[in-house]
Amino acid sequence: MPADRSLPALRRRATGRVTLSDVARAAGVSTSTASRALRGERAVAPELIAQVQTAAQRLAYVPDPAARALASRRSDHVAVLIPLLSNTLFVDLLEAAQKTLRAQGYQTLMGVTHYDRQEEEQLLRELLQHRPAGLLVTGRDHSPASIDLMARVPCVHLMDLAEPGGAVPSYSVGFDQAEAGAELTRHLLRQGYRRVAFAAAQLDARVLQRMSGWRSALQAAGAYDPTLEWLNPAASSLALGGQMFEQIVQQRPAIDAIFFCNDDLAQGALLSALRRGIRVPEQVAIVGFNDLTGSDQTLPALTTVRTPRARIGEAAAQMLLGLIKGQQPEQAQLDLGFELVVRASA
Repeated sequence: MPADRSLPALRRRATGRVTLSDVARAAGVSTSTASRALRGERAVAPELIAQVQTAAQRLAYVPDPAARALASRRSDHVAVLIPLLSNTLFVDLLEAAQKTLRAQGYQTLMGVTHYDRQEEEQLLRELLQHRPAGLLVTGRDHSPASIDLMARVPCVHLMDLAEPGGAVPSYSVGFDQAEAGAELTRHLLRQGYRRVAFAAAQLDARVLQRMSGWRSALQAAGAYDPTLEWLNPAASSLALGGQMFEQIVQQRPAIDAIFFCNDDLAQGALLSALRRGIRVPEQVAIVGFNDLTGSDQTLPALTTVRTPRARIGEAAAQMLLGLIKGQQPEQAQLDLGFELVVRASA
């Protein structure tokens, strides 16, 4: 078969990968011009950009991020660590952060920690091998080794506000979890509920902060009862919420309200109440946290705390982009607040 003379002969690497030099020769430009053209730099004439892009498409060229990072001494990747992908809370967070980063030319390397400090540490070691430009990390419960690893690159924490002078990295975007828990509890107290149980799963640091707010609000009102703490380390789910609700109403029939640490637990409790013929809120009030999808459609609609997770993801990504450029943010701890959403369940 005769050779295709429409393109110069390719000098591929031993792996067969088409290189930037191949694209440059096919486009009739220098390698540096091809590189700038593919990045869309304004200094390159539009016709040259089109010429290089056409050559890259014809050759099925895929940029090598490792080579680009080595040449520029700057990676175009940001590592993002979240606890779970099964919780829409973290999906909303991730989507907003990724959209903001991609708009500035950064790709995301994602890791899922499953609320495990050792797993997070291992993920950090693996991700740092890719020389990310920065890190976005959910939470602040880390092993000492993870804290040392995070200090190597610009890092912003999501959802929590770092304690001043604490060991965790100093930049964070989130809200006051304890105050949000306290405000939801004060709402129940204002509605006349006095025997308020707290039902929690997963038991990560943010859940425990909400419980701290619940406890402090009840203590201030002289209504705290330590026997009304229901803690389960299992993963949060609708099924677990239903199970916990049945346990609470059977063992503590005198309670008049239950604060579930997450909306999926509360949604499961509402379904269980409906099955058992327990009237909400007449017999027992139910509240949740995070205002997840469907909480406005339950019967009755769920009273909860709306958390600004999409705004947190976007703002944290913007803060990290500034840090990567060497810019110090106006606020190291950006508190985006929360919203009490009062519906029919309490």
